Amino acid sequence: AAYDRTQIEFYYKKKYDDVLLFSLITKVIRPIRKIRQTTMITKRPNPNSKQHAARLTLDNKLSESVPSRTTLEALAVECASEPSPDNTFQYAFCLTKSAKADERRYAISILDNLVKEGYEHQVDCIYGAAIALYLNGTYAAAREKCEAILRAEPDQAPAVELHLACLDAIEEENAKNVEKVVIGGSAAIAGVGLALGIAGLLLGGSKR
Repeated sequence: AAYDRTQIEFYYKKKYDDVLLFSLITKVIRPIRKIRQTTMITKRPNPNSKQHAARLTLDNKLSESVPSRTTLEALAVECASEPSPDNTFQYAFCLTKSAKADERRYAISILDNLVKEGYEHQVDCIYGAAIALYLNGTYAAAREKCEAILRAEPDQAPAVELHLACLDAIEEENAKNVEKVVIGGSAAIAGVGLALGIAGLLLGGSKR
């Protein structure tokens, strides 16, 4: 009879611990799910905003204006055989829309040098560099170049469009970073809470 009573007590104790553990896990998971749902909503740009519309339009234009290798090679040959600021600019500006990030970085350095050397088409150089920066995902730097253009020429339509696109991209990027921090921090806290909860159950069980 004593053996049967011990078995019964063990059975109910195990059931009780299982219920506590399930409850603990549920309390940990629910807030994480809620945070994930909230941040997923936050990171999506407003599809009706002016800056998001400008970004979609610009991205479509850029996807259709990637230069061919033949074009780039021809411009490079011309630049080498007949060196001039204009030929250098034509080559670099075309290179800003290259499909390769390293070529776009090279274009930025060329255009920045042309600006330093006092090339007459300063705005075009800055805009080209801003396009390359945008395509490389360096949105804050691209925005700064756009703002430099707009301070001199407030109605420069391409710079206005690119500036709006940069703002939209930065907004989305910031929201994604917030999501990573929030979810990562919540997961770490949840992990500690779960570990402490399980440890409590184990210690409680050893005392009984």
